[in-house]
Amino acid sequence: MDTNTLIILKSDLNAQMDLINNITNKLKERSQNLRSDDLIRLESIAYQIHNLYNAMEDLLKIVATYFENNISDTSKWPSLLLQRMTQEIPEIRPAFLSAETYSILNSLRGFRHFFRHAYNTNIEYEQLEPNLTKSLKILPSLQSDISIFVAKLADF
Repeated sequence: MDTNTLIILKSDLNAQMDLINNITNKLKERSQNLRSDDLIRLESIAYQIHNLYNAMEDLLKIVATYFENNISDTSKWPSLLLQRMTQEIPEIRPAFLSAETYSILNSLRGFRHFFRHAYNTNIEYEQLEPNLTKSLKILPSLQSDISIFVAKLADF
């Protein structure tokens, strides 16, 4: 990767991480003193978890756009994109996600799917709480993955 392209990639990653940080801050704010009977805040937090996963998926799309961006089975595109980001692609790019980050994102992908299709379902605290915990835990792991990825790009 030439120097200018690397600079643009870093800028794109940083801009997306700013968005992810903003969503994470909303999650932290809205989850303070959360009660299981506060349905409005539960829904608000579920919406922000949905937004967080989408923003992280967009981060993965940014990487895919710069390097390979070719997933042929569009019905499985979200899961294949996520899986592909754990793989090093020899002579193209290092792995983008660690196994830990992948595991959390894959779980949040499941929650996002539920949220998108829960038209007539109340968000339950017992279902939301573990996903909120994962959402608040993922940022340091993702930041570490990005740092490692950018450092390894010099070897490609």
